[in-house]
Amino acid sequence: MAADARYPLTEAGPAPAAGFVAPGGAGAPRVPWPGADAGAPAAHHAPEAIPLADASAPHGVPAEGVHGCWYPSVDPGGRRVAFVCDRTGVPQLWTGPVDGEEAHLLDAGPHPVIEVSWSPDGHWIAYTTAPGGGELARVLCVRPDGTGRHLLAGGEPGTSALLGCWQHDGSAVAVTVTDPAPPHSAHAGPPEPEQPYPPGVAHRDGRAVLLDGTASRSPSGRSLESDAESVQEPEPRTLSAYLVDPEGAAAPVLLASERGASTLRVCDLSRDGRFALLYRGPRGRREALVVRTRDRVVTCALPVADGDPWIGGFSPDAGTLWLRSDGGRERAALVAARLDPRGRLLGTTVVAQRPDCDLELLALGRDARRAALVWNARGVSELELVGLTAAGAPGSGPDTTASAGAPSATAPASAGPARTVALPHEVVTRVAPTADPDAPVVALSGSRRLPGVWWLPHGLPLRTPWSSRDEDVQLAGRTPVRPLPMSPVARDGLTLGGWYYRAPGRPPGEPAPCVLHLHGGPEEQERPVLEPLYLELLGRGLDVFAPDVRGSSGHGRSFVDADLGAGRFDAINDVADCAAHAIMRGLADPRRLAVMGRSYGGYLVMASLVWHPDLFRTGVAVCGMSDFATFFAGTEPWIAQSAAHKYGHPDRDRDLLRALSPMSRIEALRVPFLAVHGEHDTNVPPGESEQFVRAARERGLEAELLLLRHEGHDFRRADNRRLFRRTAADWMERHLSDRGREGA
Repeated sequence: MAADARYPLTEAGPAPAAGFVAPGGAGAPRVPWPGADAGAPAAHHAPEAIPLADASAPHGVPAEGVHGCWYPSVDPGGRRVAFVCDRTGVPQLWTGPVDGEEAHLLDAGPHPVIEVSWSPDGHWIAYTTAPGGGELARVLCVRPDGTGRHLLAGGEPGTSALLGCWQHDGSAVAVTVTDPAPPHSAHAGPPEPEQPYPPGVAHRDGRAVLLDGTASRSPSGRSLESDAESVQEPEPRTLSAYLVDPEGAAAPVLLASERGASTLRVCDLSRDGRFALLYRGPRGRREALVVRTRDRVVTCALPVADGDPWIGGFSPDAGTLWLRSDGGRERAALVAARLDPRGRLLGTTVVAQRPDCDLELLALGRDARRAALVWNARGVSELELVGLTAAGAPGSGPDTTASAGAPSATAPASAGPARTVALPHEVVTRVAPTADPDAPVVALSGSRRLPGVWWLPHGLPLRTPWSSRDEDVQLAGRTPVRPLPMSPVARDGLTLGGWYYRAPGRPPGEPAPCVLHLHGGPEEQERPVLEPLYLELLGRGLDVFAPDVRGSSGHGRSFVDADLGAGRFDAINDVADCAAHAIMRGLADPRRLAVMGRSYGGYLVMASLVWHPDLFRTGVAVCGMSDFATFFAGTEPWIAQSAAHKYGHPDRDRDLLRALSPMSRIEALRVPFLAVHGEHDTNVPPGESEQFVRAARERGLEAELLLLRHEGHDFRRADNRRLFRRTAADWMERHLSDRGREGA
C-alpha cells in the first residue's frame, strides 16, 4: 500500500531491513530476515534458526554474597518467575519458584540481561541482553529448562533489538529492530581507525551531523516530533517492529516501521489480532498508536506519559484501550480510550486519578479485567488493585467525553473500588500479573534493602526465598540509613524536593561534610531506595543530599517542563539553592560541600562548578555532557531528538546551547574534578568527559578520568560498580576531610 502522508509508520514496498544480512556476507543484497530471498516478500519465508550454545548452569546455584533481583515475569501457572539477578556479578537470566529456594541460572553468558518476558503458553522465555555492556541490545529466547537458546533479533553488528509483548496465545513475540548505522557521508570527514570493540558492541565516531528533518504529522494533524523540525542524522536509521515466531516455523510479520524514530515498542496486541498498540516518540512527547495489523494503518494516536514504556493494553473485545496518560493533564492518570470496530477513537474517559500523585506503573491482568496501579506519592509507591469495566459493558452511565459527532456509548469504561496493598518497602519498580489477579508478583526496592522480588497473595507480602534478605543489606559493615524528605525553595519561589541521608553516628546539630548527588534524565526522580554509592559515602562519614531540581518527574508536568530551553539556567541555580537549604538547616558544613551526579546530573555537576565556582570543594561527574555541540554530534539520533526538546535545537538554538555548555565557562573552574565514564557509552560519548578533564588539567587543576571497561551509559557489572563507588568515595573523602579543609 502507499505510504500514509500524515504518518511515517506505513511504507510502500517490502519490509525494511531488520538487522540481518542475507547469506553471502556484507556485500549480498539486504533482505528482511535470514532465509528470505532478496526481493521476495518476507511473509513467504521462514527465518533460519540461529542456535546458541547451552549457557544454563546446574540447578540450585547458591547465592554468592549480597545480590539484587528485579524485572520479574511469571509463568502461566503463576508459581514460577523469570527474573534478572546479579548474584554472579553480572545481571543474568534466572528462574525460581515464588515459594521455593532453588533458583536456576538460564544464561551464564557475560552479557548483561536487561528485560525478561515469559510467553503466555509457558514454552519460551524471551529476554534482552546488552553485548559488551554497550547500548545496542539483542533479543534471545530460551526454554524454561535452559535448552534451545537462540537469537531472535539484533545479531548483525551495528543493529539493536528491543523486546515487545507476546501474542496472547504465545505463538509469536514482538521485537523492534534498527537497521545498521549508515556509512560515513561525504561531509562527515574520513572515518577514524578501527576500534577494538567486541562484535555487536555499540560505538559511534562522534562525527554525525545533526540536521533538521521534516516533522511528521499524526492522524489528528498535529506534529508528532514537535512544532519545530525534528533532529535527525543525514541518513536516519529505521525502527521496524515485527512479530517473530520463537519456533522458527513462520516468517516475521511486519507491524510498523518508522524512519528516524526515537523509540518504537509493541506494548499489546488485541486478542483477535486486528490491532497492535505501539509506544513511540521522544521523551516529553510520547504517544500511543493503534495500528491495524492487516495494512499497518495508524487508526488513532493518543498522548501518554513518560517513564515506564509499558503504557497500557486492549480490553478483551478491543473496544477499550487502557492507558497511563498525562495528555492535557498535570498528573498521569488511568485513561480509557473508546474505539470503534475499525480502531478509530470515539472518546476518552479518566477512570482513576489522584490530584497530587502520578500513575507511575500500569499492569493489566491477564484477562484485562483487572489492573494493578502504582501511584508515586512524593517518591513513595502506593499499590492498588482495581477491577476494570470496558466501554459498552452494563452498569454505567453515559460517556460525556465522546468526540463531537460520534455516537454516545450507553456505558463508558470505569474502574471499580480500589484495594490498597500494603508494601514492606518504599518503591515498586515492576508489577508482574499472575493467573490469580489478587496475587501479583512485584519488584521492590527500599531505603534499607537491595532490589528484590515479592509475591503478594491476597495482600500478604512474601519475599521470594532467592531474593536477598533485608539483613543482608549491610555491605562490608555499612549500615543503611532511612532518608529524610526535604523541600528546598528555589530563589524564584519554586518548591523543589529530595532526600537527605545523615551519616551514622553524626551528633544532632553538627554540620557535616556533604555530597549533593544529582540524578539523570533530567526527568528521573530521587526515590528512597538503597543506593550502594550513598552507602559507601555515608560509611566514610559524609552526608548525602539527593535533591530533585526542576525538570525531575514525580512533581507534575509543569515541574518537568520548568527547565526547558533557557530554564536550564534556573536548574543550575537550583543546585546552589539546594546546597544553601542544607546549610541553613544546620545539616551541611558550607566549607565542606561537594557535588556529584550521573548523565544529566553529570552535566549539572560541571555546570555548577563553573557557574558557582566558590560553592563546592570538588565535583565528580559520571557520564555527563560538557559541551552541547559535541554531545549532539556524537550521541545516538533518538537521544538527540529528545535532547533537542529538552535543551535546545543544535542549529536554531546554537547560542543558547553554547551559553549552557560548561566548556564555554571552563576558565571559571577552580576545584579538583573527577570524571567517570563507560567506554562503550553512545548516549553520552566518553569524549564529553575527556575534553573537560583535559581543559581542567591545562588550567593546572587536579583532574582525573576513570574509564570503565565493558560498560555503556549504565554500569551493570558488579566489579565495575565497586570500582566506581570506591574511587568516587576515596576522592570525596580526601577532598572533604578536615585535613583538606585546613589546607583550603
